Amino acid sequence: MDGSGPAGEAVMMQSIGTIRSSFPDRFGIPRQPGLIPAARARVELLPELGSDVVRGLEAFSHVWVVFLFHQVDRWKPLVRPPRLGGTAKRGVFATRSPYRPNRIGLSLVKLLAVERDPVVIYVEGGDFVDGTPLLDLKPYLPYAEARPDARADWAQDAPAALPVDMSPELESQLLAYEEEHPRLRALAEQVLAADPRPAYAAARTGRYVVRVGPVDLRFSVDGGRVALLEVIDIAGRARRDP
Repeated sequence: MDGSGPAGEAVMMQSIGTIRSSFPDRFGIPRQPGLIPAARARVELLPELGSDVVRGLEAFSHVWVVFLFHQVDRWKPLVRPPRLGGTAKRGVFATRSPYRPNRIGLSLVKLLAVERDPVVIYVEGGDFVDGTPLLDLKPYLPYAEARPDARADWAQDAPAALPVDMSPELESQLLAYEEEHPRLRALAEQVLAADPRPAYAAARTGRYVVRVGPVDLRFSVDGGRVALLEVIDIAGRARRDP
């Protein structure tokens, strides 16, 4: 295999729905599910599936979401995990990188609500780019899938969150969006605290922009702290911190 695509017999699969989220771009998406609780998503199933497919799902607290990394067009046998600083290489199957032969993603999220007509499932703690194709849903079974004694090498513990400095004015600007975009202020803070910069940029200073819902957030990282510098309305109205 030359790394350009998978080999073997073709397996046909089709999307059964679409995932809608506050992340229109790959930059800024949580690196793992559950790291940003304010990241909520809406899973919209195809109408032709009917509503019987989710009967009883609301009785579960968490659900596995199987999806397609649709913005990835190739796979890599070796990848550079961000948790290792973006320099050390690991085999793709020893990581959760999206650069996989079949581009399949798997995320465990909290189930908030299930609507039936049409079928829409609301989840919390997702790591999905807006428009992600849905492949399957499976309920989480604690007795079978919770393993407190499991070992995960370099990814045993969640990464530490960075403190975020946000002026009262910028905080007020984010809160002003919350009628149409609930919890945007919390989402913005949690995205910045997770340090969305590429791993190779962790040792650098500079300014970066991450898009979250209706706004772009211009920020910098220095001395282990994140500073929100500017909230920019995507429609073009710049809102600056004096």
